Amino acid sequence: MRRARVIAEHRAPDRPAIQVAPGDAVTLGERDSDWPQFVWATLASGLGGWIPSALFDAEHGNATAQKEYDTRELNADVGEIVTLHYELADWWWAENAQGASGWIPARAVEIIE
Repeated sequence: MRRARVIAEHRAPDRPAIQVAPGDAVTLGERDSDWPQFVWATLASGLGGWIPSALFDAEHGNATAQKEYDTRELNADVGEIVTLHYELADWWWAENAQGASGWIPARAVEIIE
């Protein structure tokens, strides 16, 4: 696992995180203008979130999740050190010193060698 220093503050959006598992049916909507590899996915429950489009079997409309994904994001402050677990679509799944984990943009961290 790698470690990184946060170089730009990141705050999770004010909406509940959603999770998808392989086989889950969703409705895909618009692409994110800042992160074009992400698409708005709406669950049958009506909750939605941004998920990498590569994780679905379609580009728009009705789709099925091919892999597991959790939209939880990690709040992080400049100077904080985080552990990086894996990268997907220019975001890192990271963990802070308190054990909280979630996604943080790759552009918000600097890897420590």
